[in-house]
Amino acid sequence: MKRFVAFLNDETGATAIEYGLLAALISIAAIVAMTAVGTGLSTKLSFVATKLQ
Repeated sequence: MKRFVAFLNDETGATAIEYGLLAALISIAAIVAMTAVGTGLSTKLSFVATKLQ
């Protein structure tokens, strides 16, 4: 029983999981931001290309 209670109170892996979740959220935010910038840039470059023709 003591081992089971010790296992439940053990939080050594919690920090690694938290860092992993944080890295995943930052990656998702970066992908969304880059997609938005890329779409805006593509629109502007298409506009410039049509004006040059």
